[in-house]
Amino acid sequence: MSFSISGKSVIVTGAANGIGLAIARQFADKGANVMCADIDEKALVEQLGDAKDDGNIRFFAGDLRQRLTIANLVSATIDAFDEVDVLVNASRQFLPTDALDSDDTSVETLWQENVMTAMQLTQQVAKRMIKQSEGKEEGSVGSIVNLSSTTSRHTRPELMAYSMAAAALEQMTRSMALTLAPHRIRVNAVAFGSVMSGSLKASCAENREWRDDIRNHTPLGRIASPSELADTIQYLAADSSSFLTGEVIVVDGGRSLLDAVDAPAH
Repeated sequence: MSFSISGKSVIVTGAANGIGLAIARQFADKGANVMCADIDEKALVEQLGDAKDDGNIRFFAGDLRQRLTIANLVSATIDAFDEVDVLVNASRQFLPTDALDSDDTSVETLWQENVMTAMQLTQQVAKRMIKQSEGKEEGSVGSIVNLSSTTSRHTRPELMAYSMAAAALEQMTRSMALTLAPHRIRVNAVAFGSVMSGSLKASCAENREWRDDIRNHTPLGRIASPSELADTIQYLAADSSSFLTGEVIVVDGGRSLLDAVDAPAH
């Protein structure tokens, strides 16, 4: 059983900052060829510097809500690395919801940002994986990993749009897993709780009580580091999980075991 991803060609979305960036960097450090995709070109340049044209980590800037941009991303990855072996849909947006406001557009926005973009990119990448599998009679053809949230199982009115999008992404994961299994392409998801991203770190620095509240409602008593989440995603990308598909792995320090009414939505 190998946890190695060395030599695999990977697309990571939402890779300009936070969790997506941590995943991309870890994969590159482990020897994968990584295409980092994000709409924020300035942040990509700041984080990745001159990685655009050489080495095992490159970046692509564009609005993945557009189908043409998705096609261009896949083409750029093929041009750089010849194949696509792994897709990590890590791009996610968060918006609160006023459930009684008929002018609130959070549901539509997060449906497009968190669900449709991941689905359309999955479709395009899966087509490429199927094509490049021709002549390969055995072994896994590719792995697709979607980043979800434990809010998919917790009901809080102010998180209605975010929760709906997360739940839809998990169902898409299961449906795509069945669709692509005959092609030996695996599709899984990781639903995570509090991870010490840059934004959460800044929020906790401003509000110590909030940080303590998260820890107190997490059975393991702490907030996860981005590398712990990246380790789980690496497992799903590697051959070590070759018989695992259609699963949603929860990485939340045990918070989902608590009563959802008592658990904070962080």
